[in-house]
Amino acid sequence: MQAARIIRQSLRLFGVLALMATPAAAVTVTGLYSVEVPVEGSQPQELEQGYADGLSRVFVRVSGTRDVLRNEGVEELLANAESLLQSYQFLRSDTGNHRLRMSFGAVGVNRALASADAPVWGANRPLTLAWIAVEEGGRRTLVHQGSDSTGTGADEQWRRVFQDAAVDRGLPVGLPPARYRDDRELLSDIWGQFTSSVRRSSEDMEHDLMSLVRVSRSGSQWRAGWVFDGMGLDSTEQSVTADTPQALAAAVVGRWAEMFADRYAVAGSDVGESPQVDIVVHGVSNLKDYARVNGVLKNLSPVVDAGATRARKEQLTLRVAFSGEMEQLKQYIALDPRLVPLSEAEISRMPTGDEKQSGGQSQAQPVQRAPQGGIALAEQSTESAAASANPLFVYQPLLANNEEESEQAFESLYQVLHYRWQPASIVESEDGE
Repeated sequence: MQAARIIRQSLRLFGVLALMATPAAAVTVTGLYSVEVPVEGSQPQELEQGYADGLSRVFVRVSGTRDVLRNEGVEELLANAESLLQSYQFLRSDTGNHRLRMSFGAVGVNRALASADAPVWGANRPLTLAWIAVEEGGRRTLVHQGSDSTGTGADEQWRRVFQDAAVDRGLPVGLPPARYRDDRELLSDIWGQFTSSVRRSSEDMEHDLMSLVRVSRSGSQWRAGWVFDGMGLDSTEQSVTADTPQALAAAVVGRWAEMFADRYAVAGSDVGESPQVDIVVHGVSNLKDYARVNGVLKNLSPVVDAGATRARKEQLTLRVAFSGEMEQLKQYIALDPRLVPLSEAEISRMPTGDEKQSGGQSQAQPVQRAPQGGIALAEQSTESAAASANPLFVYQPLLANNEEESEQAFESLYQVLHYRWQPASIVESEDGE
């Protein structure tokens, strides 16, 4: 692993979100540290096993590789997984298929990985637009966005297994919309891995790179072969085989995740003692507001240091070094009513720097929210929670005005926070303080 390598381009969400009309708008994966695992029951030893299973999955997701589980010291960290736990829910099932949903502290997990000399891959990850053609029984189909109502049972199965694999590894993977499912010429181009032809069909879809994947039976196994197009990656075909569609999708996405982590994760030695996060405050229109925002953040108990890194068009970006966990910092910021957190929908509507110059507008997109976890052991039926259980991620746009700002944002291991400055939210004293 090489230290401090930064992603040059932005990313986007898996097929559960519609792809916007403008290619390459940055997003942040904010659910890397949330996970759900099966458990035998709610007895202390059963929960402890669930904590360890969940943390092992988070370690793989955040490091980018399953090899992390073999690092010296990781076994001890997993045995003490509860110390890194922030919240959890016990999801009880009448059929005995109980599950444990939990969230671990990002700072604690990153430091734990660093202590085991493992790499740490930040929250900003490249979006791969996956054109997946499946050949089965002499028939080829395109794996696309949608549900059972817009695709065959086989289409839906492959969509689900690739979606689950992407969620499991924390890698944003996009699928083409359903309107392409009957385009036989395009399907042939995907199968033949003619990237130039497929690239033309990808022009109106967000992505940092695309992958053309062909899936077929190979004897008693499934085989997937793919090529990449974009980000300077090797364009020669790579392949994996597996016994089941689930295992095949996991192998493909796992290879992708490991490749990106090898390229972008930072070495454990580069994970500092004081975590840093970029906070973007919108609506800062004058020097007075600038000074007040800076003062508010510096006076918060968890804040070690805060300083502006960019100021442009009523948008002030500060890099904040803090102690404790990210959630604690958010809670302290929430005590000041002048700093109003922006919703995912508000962020997604904001234009990038290029769109501001050209007058273009981004379209608001639906955002899938992470489920709420209980601080204490909260019981909930798995049946009532099924709709929100998968995926456990929220994807937020990572706004940047140019490539340089994108690279600076990618230097952080933590999500970019967005707030709106509303100085009228409190009554000012006569001296203006």
